[in-house]
Amino acid sequence: MKIVVTVKQVPDPNAPQGLDADNTVARDREVVLDPGDEYGIEEGLQLREMHGGEVVLVSMGPERAREAIRKGLSMGADRGILITDDDLSGADGLLTAKVV
Repeated sequence: MKIVVTVKQVPDPNAPQGLDADNTVARDREVVLDPGDEYGIEEGLQLREMHGGEVVLVSMGPERAREAIRKGLSMGADRGILITDDDLSGADGLLTAKVV
């Protein structure tokens, strides 16, 4: 069985937040694996333990999003897939869902 867990990077919730001039979240700050995604990874690992298979992490973002996958791999996931394309920068939820 393949257990797929989507992960993403978010601005560090423990760091000061700010907006860019166009009123979007400033992305040049420190980013971390979304803390909520850690629960999804852990659940995937528990399912793997109960039923066998592998945990595959999937993320869409810039090259630096690879760090979110590395964090998940360090937690015990088996593989990671990063979808990265400059044309996807700023993609909304619908486009992200279609791509993933």
